[in-house]
Amino acid sequence: MHVLPSLLVVALCPRGASSLLGWVESPGYPRGYPPHTSLNWSRCAPKGHALSIQLTHLDLEDSLNCENDAVKVYSNGNLISVLCGTVGFEELQRSVNPSLSSAPGGCLNVSFYSDFSNNQRHSGFRGFYTIQDYDECEDPDNRCSQFCHNFIGGYYCSCRHGYNLDGDNHTCAVSCSEDLSGQTQGRVSSPSWPGLYPENSHCVSTLSVEPHLQLQLSFHQPFDLEQDAEGACLDSLRIETHYGTLGPFCGRSAPPSPLQTYSHQLKIHFETDGYGTNQGFSLSFTTADKVCVSGISPHSSVKPHTAEYSTGQTVTVTCDLGHFVNVVTNEYETTCQSSGNWSPHYKCQPVNCGQPQIPRGDILVVVGSDRPQTLYQSQVKFNCSSPFYELQGDDTYTCGPDGKWISSDGNTQLPKCTEVCGRPQSSPRSTARILGGESAKLGHIPWYLLIKEPRRGGASLISDRWAVTAAHVVDGFEEANLLWYGGMVDGKSPVFVELRSQKVILHPGYVKGIASNSRTNFDNDIALIRFTSRVELGAHISPICLPEKNTTLMENDVGTIAGFGVREASGRGLVAQKLKHAPILVISEATCRNTPNNGAIRYTDNMFCAGADGRDSCEKDSGGPFFVPKLGANERPHRLLGIVSWGPACHMTEFRGYYTKVKNYVPWILETIEATEKSLKEADEE
Repeated sequence: MHVLPSLLVVALCPRGASSLLGWVESPGYPRGYPPHTSLNWSRCAPKGHALSIQLTHLDLEDSLNCENDAVKVYSNGNLISVLCGTVGFEELQRSVNPSLSSAPGGCLNVSFYSDFSNNQRHSGFRGFYTIQDYDECEDPDNRCSQFCHNFIGGYYCSCRHGYNLDGDNHTCAVSCSEDLSGQTQGRVSSPSWPGLYPENSHCVSTLSVEPHLQLQLSFHQPFDLEQDAEGACLDSLRIETHYGTLGPFCGRSAPPSPLQTYSHQLKIHFETDGYGTNQGFSLSFTTADKVCVSGISPHSSVKPHTAEYSTGQTVTVTCDLGHFVNVVTNEYETTCQSSGNWSPHYKCQPVNCGQPQIPRGDILVVVGSDRPQTLYQSQVKFNCSSPFYELQGDDTYTCGPDGKWISSDGNTQLPKCTEVCGRPQSSPRSTARILGGESAKLGHIPWYLLIKEPRRGGASLISDRWAVTAAHVVDGFEEANLLWYGGMVDGKSPVFVELRSQKVILHPGYVKGIASNSRTNFDNDIALIRFTSRVELGAHISPICLPEKNTTLMENDVGTIAGFGVREASGRGLVAQKLKHAPILVISEATCRNTPNNGAIRYTDNMFCAGADGRDSCEKDSGGPFFVPKLGANERPHRLLGIVSWGPACHMTEFRGYYTKVKNYVPWILETIEATEKSLKEADEE
C-alpha cells in the first residue's frame, strides 16, 4: 500500500495550463520495471507559481554514481538530483523532496532509465507533483522597499504613511518638491530637518526672481548628508543654474555662505538612497543685484581681471594661443549688463588646420581615420602606403596656433615618401660574364630599363618618375614619345611594365647631332628621362640610388654591368634575348687615358673605364648601368656609378669599356629634376 502525504493545494489553473497535480512513476510500477526502459516527463508552472515533486517511493538498482539505473530531476534544464538504490519514505521527505522544486514560472523534468539487466526485481519510483502559489514576499529580491503583499500568482508593494510608491511600483519615496517662484526670500530644507531625512527622497525646489537679481544661499547647521569612506556622495544636494550645476554637496561641511549663484533662476535637487540615518540640510535664500563673472568665454583671459564685475564695466577678452574670435582678430571688448550677461559675447574658437593637403595620388597617407581631428593641438601621423617607399622627415605633425600643421622640429612642409633605392628583393647566388655569361632573374636588377627603338639601349630607373641613360642613345629624339620596358629580364616576355617618356633632357655640355660610329667626343654622355606617369614600384621594378658625395672610384673596385646588347665577341652583332650581368674591375686612370683607336676619342675627367678578362659591355648596352657593390652583395644599397658610354669593338682581345662618371652629374640631375617638376606643376595650375 502506498500512502499519499497530506497535501493542501491552493492554486488557480489558467485556461490551457498543465494539470495542477498528479502522479509520475516508472514504467511497470509497482510490479517492477523491465530492462532497457526509459521515461521522460516534463511539466511547467504558470507565472507566479512553482512546481514541486514529492517522491513517495524509491526502489532502483543501486550502483556507483547511479550508472546502471537512475532517476534524474532537472529544473529549467539544470540537474538538481540523481537518485538510485532504495530510500525510505521518511528519508525522502527529509533529504530529497525539499530540493525538488522549480523556480517561479519554471519547469521540472524527470528522466528515468534502466540498463540491460538486474540481479533482482526492483519496483521503481513514484512521486506526486503539485503546482502551488509562490510567495514572492519571501524572496529577498522582490525589491519592495517597505511592505510586500503576496496574492495568488503575484505580489504588490505598499508604503508607510507619508510615503508614495514611485514609478517603479517598488520604491517608497517622499514627495517633497515645491515651487517657490516669485519669492525673494525664504527657506528650503530636507524633510524632517533637523531630524533624520527619509530614504529614497527625490526633492526638487524651484526658485525664480526678477532677471536683474541673483539668488544668494546661506546654509544652516547641522549640515549632514551621507557619504562613503572615500568621500563620494551617497546622498546629495545639487544646485542647478543656467550657468551650470553647483555640487554635489554632502558630508558634514556645508558650502560657503553666502553662496552666490549669479542666477535669477535655479533648482535645488535633494536625492537620497535607501540607507543611512542623517539629518540633511537647511538653507535660507535672499536676493542681490546681479554681477557679471570673469569666465566670459573658455580659452580666454580678461583684463582687468577680478572675480566679479558690476553693471557697466567694460573689459577686454583675449583668446588663448591657438584660438580666435574670427579670422581677423583674437580679442574684443565687452560690457557687463544688468542681467548679469556680457554684451557683446563671442566664443574663442580653436584654430582649424584642415585636412593635410596631400597631392592626389601621392604615396603619403594619414595613418588611422580618413577624417582625423584637425583642431588646435590635434595630431596626425603619416606613413607611406607602399613598402617600396620610406618616410623622409617626422611622422607626427601637430595643428599649430597659426593654423598650419607643424612637426616637432618646426617644419611646416609635410614629410615626403621617397623611393627605397638599390635594394632588390632577390639576389643571385653567383655572377658570370656578360659575353655568354649568366642571365638575370626577375628582381635581381629591378632598375634596368630597355629601349628597342629607335636605338637599342638601356637606362636606369632613379625614382618613380625619372630614369638616366647615355645621351647618345636618345640624341635626336628629345621630343619623341619613346617606349621603355621595365620589370622584365626576357626581351620576348609578354609580361613587362611599359613606360613612355614625356621629356628627354640631354646634358647641356653634350655635343648633339653626331652619329655614334663617327663620334670622337663622348664627354657629358648623360641624359634624363621623365615618364608620363608614376611608375608603380614593386619587387620587379624599383630604382637604384645615385652616388653619395664622398664616393670614390679606385683601381680594382668591383662593380656589375648589365644589358641586352651584343653577347658574342665574334662581332656578328647578335643581341641577347635575356638580360645579362657580369662583375668587372675599375681600371687605372693611366690605362684609361691610353684610349684605343690611336686616341681618336678624347678621354675626360667625366669618364672612367672598367673591364675584366672575357667580360665587358658591348654594342647596344649603351645607357645601361655600372653599379656597386657587385650584384649579390647586399650589405649596403646599390648605387649607380657609371653609364655605359663607349668603347672598342667587343671582338678585340682587350676588354675595356668606357663609362660616364655619374658622381660628377649628381648636382645637375637633382637641380634639373626639381626645376622640371616645378615648371610642370606651375603649368598645371594655370
